[in-house]
Amino acid sequence: MLTTLRNAWKVEDIRKKLIFMMFIVLIYRLGNAVTVPYVDTGLLSSYFQQLNNTMLGWINTMSGSALERASIFALSIQPYINASIIMQLLTIAIPALERLRKEGGEDGKKKIEKITRYGTVGIAALQGYAYYMLISSGDPVTGGSMLVDGAEGWLPAIVIVATFMTGSALLMWMGEQITEFGIGNGISIILFVSIVARFPTEIGQMVTQTITNPGNWWIYAIMLIGALAIIILIVIVQNSERRIPVQYSKRVVGRKMYGGQSTHLPMKVNMSGVLPVIFAQSIASIPATIAVFVPAWRDGWLMRAFSPPGPQQDNTYSLGITYMIIYFLLIVFFSYFYSTVQFNPVEIANNLKKNGGFIPGFRAGKPTSEFIQKVLTKITLFGALYLAIVAITPLVISAVSPVAAASGVSMGGTSIIIVVSVAIETIKQLESQMLMRHYKGFLE
Repeated sequence: MLTTLRNAWKVEDIRKKLIFMMFIVLIYRLGNAVTVPYVDTGLLSSYFQQLNNTMLGWINTMSGSALERASIFALSIQPYINASIIMQLLTIAIPALERLRKEGGEDGKKKIEKITRYGTVGIAALQGYAYYMLISSGDPVTGGSMLVDGAEGWLPAIVIVATFMTGSALLMWMGEQITEFGIGNGISIILFVSIVARFPTEIGQMVTQTITNPGNWWIYAIMLIGALAIIILIVIVQNSERRIPVQYSKRVVGRKMYGGQSTHLPMKVNMSGVLPVIFAQSIASIPATIAVFVPAWRDGWLMRAFSPPGPQQDNTYSLGITYMIIYFLLIVFFSYFYSTVQFNPVEIANNLKKNGGFIPGFRAGKPTSEFIQKVLTKITLFGALYLAIVAITPLVISAVSPVAAASGVSMGGTSIIIVVSVAIETIKQLESQMLMRHYKGFLE
């Protein structure tokens, strides 16, 4: 990885893209330090310290601690992720949107992106209002409202909600700029930076807890070994693929013979990457998120049933069984959903047939597409189970070990999946751009 980055830095075009990406990331981190007006950040930070391993703590982790500071980017990219999920599901459910995606070309793509942006602003407005209600209603832990004196009324409410909504829209635009002018997927990069920014704080807390309770050192040692094992497993699976042999028949055109070579059709074991984990976590957290922002529901059954394992606001301990089951099933669902969207066996079989290619042992056309579909189903199942097990294992550990839950291991497992997967995908895109420029220079 370091060698790839060093070589990429020597290429002027790629160096400009990396500098642009770092500039956007710097703006994002600076924006996380700019708080909205009328909010007592001291009370808000004290409140969030009580909720490290609750659903609100997870949302805070995904925002890079921006939520507990009430910064302009407090909502992070969650509104955009939720809008993207809704839009992609609607393109399957509504025939007009499906035709627009498949047959609309570049114009159709832009229209869908435009609708997604409007949806992001709408969801950000709702979440911003919910966050204002959380701040204004307060909690017994903080002694009441977390607004400064004199901030009651409709004008401060409009300013706070509008600032959150604008920050979310600006963050969406920044992510799109990274995708267009930088390296990798901009939204994934921002999520990557948000999680990594919390690592020093979490490691410091773990060291402090080890010093305070030296008898639990072996638990943290096991957690560290487990994190390294997860990283190794992610790297192995992300680079794994199923290669289907493809043979091209010989063709005689004039006096020349074409074809006859053997190649393969690569199918990645985890072709959907980290998206199933991100989307599944966003959907699974919706009930508890609603309960968090409604004061009357914070200590109710909805909060306990749909929260990950760990202590709750009413000082009870939740095993998070319902949350884990829903989370597991959603990861499997989104893995199949994205493999279906990205890989069309019928289209692949038709392309092979047009170019004179075939899979040994299978006739061109329908038999080939059925075989590819069968292979796709098997490897997607393996990839989905891999993602689900890696994401659920830390949750199970937290459910059976309060010490591990207190250290935030349930959140750390998902964070490792996202960070490692995004890093691998970004490095691969960097390598592909370097390879493209190498061929371009060779041809010139």
